[in-house]
Amino acid sequence: MSLTLDSSLEDALGATPAKTLDRAFSMKTVGDLLSHYPRRYADPGELTPIRELPLGETVTIVAEVLSSSARAMRNRRGAMVDVVIGDGIGKMSLTFFAKNLGAAKWRSEDLAVGRRGVFSGKVGEFNGMTQFAHPEYELFDDEDAARRRADARAAVLIPIYPATSSLQTWQIAKFIARVLDGLGEVPEPLAAEVRTREELLTAREALEQIHRPQTRNDIDPAVRTLRMHEALTLQTALLQQRDAVRALSATARPAKPGGLVERFDASLPYDLTPDQQTVGVQVAADLVGSWPMNRLVQGEVGSGKTLVALRAMLQVAESGGQAALIAPTEVLAGQHLRSIAKMLGPQLGPLVMPTLLTGQMPAAERRKAALRVASGQALIVVGTHALLGEKTTFADLGLVVVDEQHRFGVEQREALRAKGSSPHALVLTATPIPRTVAMTVFGDLDTSVIRTMPKGRAGIESFVAPLAEHPGWFNRVWERAAEEIAQGRQVFAVCAAIDTTKKTAEAGEQLIVPPDGASGPRWGVVQLDEALETHPKLGGVRRAVLHGRMPSDEKDAIMQAFARGEIDLLVATTVIEVGVDVPNASTMIVLDADRFGVSQLHQLRGRVGRGGVPGLCLLVTEAEAGSVARERVDAVAATLDGFALAEVDLDLRGEGDVLGAAQAGVRSSLKLLRVVKDSGLIVRARELAEVILAADPDLEKNAGLRSAIERRVSDDDRAALAKN
Repeated sequence: MSLTLDSSLEDALGATPAKTLDRAFSMKTVGDLLSHYPRRYADPGELTPIRELPLGETVTIVAEVLSSSARAMRNRRGAMVDVVIGDGIGKMSLTFFAKNLGAAKWRSEDLAVGRRGVFSGKVGEFNGMTQFAHPEYELFDDEDAARRRADARAAVLIPIYPATSSLQTWQIAKFIARVLDGLGEVPEPLAAEVRTREELLTAREALEQIHRPQTRNDIDPAVRTLRMHEALTLQTALLQQRDAVRALSATARPAKPGGLVERFDASLPYDLTPDQQTVGVQVAADLVGSWPMNRLVQGEVGSGKTLVALRAMLQVAESGGQAALIAPTEVLAGQHLRSIAKMLGPQLGPLVMPTLLTGQMPAAERRKAALRVASGQALIVVGTHALLGEKTTFADLGLVVVDEQHRFGVEQREALRAKGSSPHALVLTATPIPRTVAMTVFGDLDTSVIRTMPKGRAGIESFVAPLAEHPGWFNRVWERAAEEIAQGRQVFAVCAAIDTTKKTAEAGEQLIVPPDGASGPRWGVVQLDEALETHPKLGGVRRAVLHGRMPSDEKDAIMQAFARGEIDLLVATTVIEVGVDVPNASTMIVLDADRFGVSQLHQLRGRVGRGGVPGLCLLVTEAEAGSVARERVDAVAATLDGFALAEVDLDLRGEGDVLGAAQAGVRSSLKLLRVVKDSGLIVRARELAEVILAADPDLEKNAGLRSAIERRVSDDDRAALAKN
């Protein structure tokens, strides 16, 4: 009986290989195994003589084991295997590391003297001898097999697969060859005429050519076909999710003449920016639509997204509906509540009763807040994960606002939405998202962008303090902070850690000396605070510490005191990264700036320059010029355009990190697809998906695509997409 892509690996390969593959890569089906693609190919023509191996390049050779030994390591835990191989002309060493001596002895016995095989690795040198460190290898079973394999390898490329210490690339290749040999018909995600027009291979041809290419020319068409399959599968699933939301009925929440929204707009001491007006019109229209709003609002730091969200909350409140804003931290939730209460003022505030509900509130206070929420008295609710608890109920939840959604797991967002009857959803992010990422991750959401900034902002200047080239600038950073404080302004100093070491940093008369030999970030909040204590110009200023491990009420009290101007210098972690609004704060100092991502540095910088006071951002780094870490810091200093920085971030980090752990369903579906490099292909896949679904909403005539979605986008993945 032929195998299918849905056949279990146990049926295809047997119990032991199936368990090994499941344990190593969570593979369960033939389709899972066949989507484990080679990361590169070794060319038989690369079987270079050992004497001619180029340093630094990855090569493949055929050789014989000349010696093999295992030994425990002297200065740290673990063991090593030392092997010497030769090709009859030259010799080289192989080095393997193992957790213990037993594992090392197993490896040494496997690589017994006299055994021959194929060895692949990066060419290095140690003690004057050519070396592979932890190479991949496949040993030949006997001389006849060696000749047969050598003949075979002379004709075809050798696929090199992502492997583990317990599962070598050669083993994976054998398993894949077995299932390909037994594989029956492969469903086609695309109709034949579309496949021909797009110049794509059949699904079966693509799998054969990516795993068993005869020449290099076989690889690119296979990769392009499989990338299109991934893009089409994901885009179709996202569009199906969008259509599923649009199939729901929503309670219309119209604004009323002379109602809360009009009264709020009239009370503002400034005009809305053009982008706030445009997005406001889009959101207002969504709230009276026949299906629930599902909109993502991107906006630069300080562009006024909270104002747009508040106007939507007031529109929902006009019909007696409740709006819940969920924030990632207690500090940010408290900040949002104070900001909302301030914007509403004494006239409108009592009408909607904005209420804070967080997990670390005193029990009595939390009960009162929960009662106001359950009774419908509180029409605007701001909170953290406490809003997700079973004990938190709403009278009529009409709108869910998710702030900084990348900080939340998908299950948490869905739990809040489930507390209402198809409530509208508004997702806010101050992390600009490149178009292709937005299309890939948030393809089921309507997207709005706020680019224009409110008037009256003094702007921000950014500078790098490169200590590798100019160590003396470290002192100047703190002199600059003292100058700002002397003018009545306030300063943030952000560290990448709470506590890096139990040792305290010594402070000289004019210079704070970073602790020597610190592993990880050089500075922690604890070390910086202690060092500042003895600084001649900053030791006497009003200073406070803020980090995530502090009790909630203490964090909130410190942040409020800073907002009131009672603290001059706040030493903090990234707990102040988003949403904190202190117009008098002029300076942001980021220590170990190379430890932060581009978007995180951009967020931190956005904490200053929010009022009439000019902003100053000093990015302190010891990263060497030309390093990737330094490139990130230099890029942030070079521009205030968050959208440009988002593209830089993608180039430097790759989309795997940018998508974030919360998008687990999306990430697991990206095998070959790259949202930057394949942007044109993603756009084309979106167009194809729209045409297919317009003609066949349930994919009854596109069974191959339907089965690809079921296989690639699991129930968990689909749930993840639904919650974005």
